Amino acid sequence: MDNIPLKLRQHQHALGQCKRCPDMTGPPVYGEACHSPIMLIGQAPGSREIEQHRPFAWTAGKTLFKWFADIDIEENWFRQHIYMSAICRCYPGKPASQSGGDRVPSAVEIENCSHWLKQELQLLRPRLVIPVGKLAIKHFIRCNTLSDVIGQCHPVNSHNLQFDVIPLPHPSGVSRWPVTEPGKTLLKQAIRLIQQHEAMLSLC
Repeated sequence: MDNIPLKLRQHQHALGQCKRCPDMTGPPVYGEACHSPIMLIGQAPGSREIEQHRPFAWTAGKTLFKWFADIDIEENWFRQHIYMSAICRCYPGKPASQSGGDRVPSAVEIENCSHWLKQELQLLRPRLVIPVGKLAIKHFIRCNTLSDVIGQCHPVNSHNLQFDVIPLPHPSGVSRWPVTEPGKTLLKQAIRLIQQHEAMLSLC
């Protein structure tokens, strides 16, 4: 009997009570408790994701799911079949400078939240991980520039597991990288690699 969704729900119930980071705004956000061979891992939710309590629920999500719509993967299907996680689960707020975008979580906040991600990786034992944005990408592979890593499939040994990593840029409107070259072409390559990966083919 497949009891992974039950274990994930129990995990998420515990995660939902987490208040380890005083400068973060909760409650913690997580995706549907689906037993999937694929994990999509974002950076941290925005304020709208906290309000709606679902990952990629606002503008960045619309862009992200538009990328997948180009390979005929619809948002509701994606949410039901691919486990959506993040490096940090609460909203970090705006930077003190009030510059564009949200505050980058601190090293302490990332470490505090890493416990939850490790548990999910061990429960799901994914064959494909899709990190979205540089913070998430760096958790799994070295990334000096997005152009060095996007558009490629990277075999990874991490958390005592072996899986492939196909990174994506962050779909925030603040970044021009996905809509200018070489980012535009590399993004298309990455989405095609995800479409062709055996973990995705096993779901479709």
